[in-house]
Amino acid sequence: MSSESPAVIAARAALASVDLSTYDAEQSRLMDERCILVDEEDRAIGAVDKKTCHLMENINKGLLHRAFSAFVFRPSDGKLLLQQRASEKITFPDMWTNTCCSHPLDDFEEEKVEEAQRGVRVAAARKLEHELGIPQSQTPIDEFQYLTRIHYLAPSDGLWGEHEVDYILFMTADVDVTPNTNEIRNHKYVDKAELQAMFNAPGNSFTPWFKLIARDFLFGWWDELLKRKGADGKLNAKSLAGLVDGSRVVKMV
Repeated sequence: MSSESPAVIAARAALASVDLSTYDAEQSRLMDERCILVDEEDRAIGAVDKKTCHLMENINKGLLHRAFSAFVFRPSDGKLLLQQRASEKITFPDMWTNTCCSHPLDDFEEEKVEEAQRGVRVAAARKLEHELGIPQSQTPIDEFQYLTRIHYLAPSDGLWGEHEVDYILFMTADVDVTPNTNEIRNHKYVDKAELQAMFNAPGNSFTPWFKLIARDFLFGWWDELLKRKGADGKLNAKSLAGLVDGSRVVKMV
């Protein structure tokens, strides 16, 4: 008898109807990576490939997985590094978003470690290198400041979407960016006013999780980061420790 949940079994049954041959080959290959399935309290309940996790048909049956959103700020002036997702992306192509958003994977034992959010920190460093070419030596995992987790659901189009428990991580670091053009088409640093102007300008589109985080959390936390400048004149994301009760999942669905 199968130990998988009904949602996982139903999701597997839906796979046959999905053909990735019309999508970018590299992005299609990455859909084979295995995400960590969770319940609404972020308890791990299994794993399934990324393609299955991101089909709206399966999301509508309750399939939920773990993710992270990393925000990298420049220590000297507090500007935030944004990226614009590549046109090749299967979900949310061409949209502006925070520095890096992705998933800890069941494929790597270290990324399944939940203590002190180690798994998502390791995944964040890995994906910052993969997407933006930032050397992992510049993003030590202990320098990520975990703030909270949000549970949200967002369709991308009629076929694809996101349904995640998303860990929000801040980091202050001087980083060297060498973009992977299959992942991102543009990137830039912005201050708070510049980001707000981007939100207000016609023609810009943003990922739904970034809009949610910005609407409810980002600008207030950014203010706190700027206020807590060290004696050396530099900002440090670790100064935000204790700012938020990160023990619960904030439901935004």
